Amino acid sequence: MIDYEVLCSQVCEIAQQAGAFIRNESGAFSSKSVEVKGIHNFVTYVDKGAEKIIVDRLLEILPEAGFITEEGTNTSRGECFNWVIDPLDGTTNFIHGLAPFAVSIGLLENDCPVLGVIYEITLDECFYAWKDSPAFLNRKEIRVSDGKKVKDALIATGFPYCDFHLMRPYINCLEYFLQNSHGVRRLGSAAADLAYVACGRFEAFYEYSLSPWDVAGGAFILQQAGGRLSDFSGGNNYIFGKELVAANSAIFDEFFETVNRFLNNSKIQ
Repeated sequence: MIDYEVLCSQVCEIAQQAGAFIRNESGAFSSKSVEVKGIHNFVTYVDKGAEKIIVDRLLEILPEAGFITEEGTNTSRGECFNWVIDPLDGTTNFIHGLAPFAVSIGLLENDCPVLGVIYEITLDECFYAWKDSPAFLNRKEIRVSDGKKVKDALIATGFPYCDFHLMRPYINCLEYFLQNSHGVRRLGSAAADLAYVACGRFEAFYEYSLSPWDVAGGAFILQQAGGRLSDFSGGNNYIFGKELVAANSAIFDEFFETVNRFLNNSKIQ
């Protein structure tokens, strides 16, 4: 029988250990160390080193679990449990010396999230939640904001690296929110975006062309903080489906309707 609270505490420690490695390397990091995985998609020895730290430690605490990892240091799949890991979410920010960038770790049990940890390195902020728990930031319980209308919301989003097939409707949706909210921010880390919705800094977030490691940890934390999530069509395929709408519960329906109108309807035309 797994004690998810104890497990989450161990994962927080692992995320912070990987974060310390990333922080230490940032001072001596050179752009000459950057590898190009695809257009606008980069990886460094820091990403790979952090992932190895995380994978090795997670194997010690839950050896029966498999892995879904961004850098592919371990691709073995577990029968029941699988860790979903982004060792450095916001690599482009890291390369350029910009915040935020974060470690993101989620645990799936039969493909359902049961634990999430996000460690935002530049602010030393650890967000976390486990099965049936509230969400926390550095040991203090957090909740989504109580904003009730999109017109009063601060919204987060992100841009795809290479999948531009929805860019025209995406820009139209962005224009709508720019004109009908408190504003839109693009931080460059989906993990941080979700954590910031969870603690009430943003009211909502949407993005497409996402990978499971971008969202698995943050989506669970947001859910446990009282938020709601879906894919662009209103379904639950937001971890593996490459698209995500997230918001506090009060504005979710209004926010989702707008994203759905611009992006899902365009996708199926």
